[in-house]
Amino acid sequence: MSYAQQRRVVDVDSHLMEWPTFLTDHAPKGLADRLPTLAMGSVGIEAETGRRSEAGRAELVALGDDLVRRGPKWWAALGAVDRSERVDALDLLGFERQVVYSSFCAQLFSLDEPDLRYGAYRAHNQAMAAFCDADPRLSGVAICDLDDPGRALSELDAALELGLGQVWLPARAPGGRSPGHPAHDGFWATLAERAVPFVLHVGSAPLNIAPEWNNDGRQPDGVEQVRKPQAEIISANDLMVIYQPIERFISILVLDGVLERFAGLRGGAIELGAGWVPDMLRRLDNGASIWSKSEPRLAAFERRPSEQIVAQLRFTPYPFEDVGLLSRVSPPELYMFSSDYPHAEGGRDPIRNFEKSLEGHDPDLIERFFSGNAAAWLSLDRAG
Repeated sequence: MSYAQQRRVVDVDSHLMEWPTFLTDHAPKGLADRLPTLAMGSVGIEAETGRRSEAGRAELVALGDDLVRRGPKWWAALGAVDRSERVDALDLLGFERQVVYSSFCAQLFSLDEPDLRYGAYRAHNQAMAAFCDADPRLSGVAICDLDDPGRALSELDAALELGLGQVWLPARAPGGRSPGHPAHDGFWATLAERAVPFVLHVGSAPLNIAPEWNNDGRQPDGVEQVRKPQAEIISANDLMVIYQPIERFISILVLDGVLERFAGLRGGAIELGAGWVPDMLRRLDNGASIWSKSEPRLAAFERRPSEQIVAQLRFTPYPFEDVGLLSRVSPPELYMFSSDYPHAEGGRDPIRNFEKSLEGHDPDLIERFFSGNAAAWLSLDRAG
């Protein structure tokens, strides 16, 4: 029996853990020695190959459907580094499909030099494709930005040729423009035509609140020392505002008419919680209604902003959020299951955590949360 048991599960957020040569193995000529160094942080794994002993692998496989509840996290997890192990992990998890992100490569969004940045994206995307080629149940996530529209479209085309299934973007005003600027229409149109979602994931914006907000006077130097993030580990202060740049990006995208112009475009906000989503829908509808009298583009909308978002965007609640409540105060098709495997933030039993908050709800709604909403978002049923 697998961890999912009889439940159909589509997991829209999991990760690999990068190894030292993750980027350099695929670096464009002349860039290998300029790419960020990625180090491994686990014992029991060979630093250069990411492999463990056969006995160590057998010990983890023997956990069976207890892999998530009892197995190690981060690099030591089964299939975190070794793609052949990931096949074993999927068998034990029992997930129909698993979307896979890198863990530390959001830092590439901050590289200043365009040639280096886009070269790093290319290396990352080839590495992701190679890892996910191990099993058709794996769907790899590319990274790119919109700063240079021409280069962005070129990198998008290359990523899609590799077979990657989603494109992770930074939540910034690209190249000093709105993401809804006409210069980016070719990018959005390509995603819509190819039925590939864009994603804003934790790491699309800075993880940490500005240092002055941690200055609470309790430390000798007057500044609260918050531990440096490991992958996406954040503090309580960070949690309160981490979604705000993503909400801003989505709101501007909607108000600038991108979802209206490209009705086939789909996107998601992943590992950023979802408690903020119902209020965003209400404020967007109110804003579009009130300002339509002075901003003609808003008056031209054929669908309210909330209708556009419900049709085209999806969100992953944190495992401690009440999905049942979210589904009562906003359309339940907005929300999807995620495990965050093998990161610790997903918890020891994400399926059960979400099931508890959905107790008493319609079985069809529960099925849609665990698989149906994601299957439609990823075009799995249509493709199948």
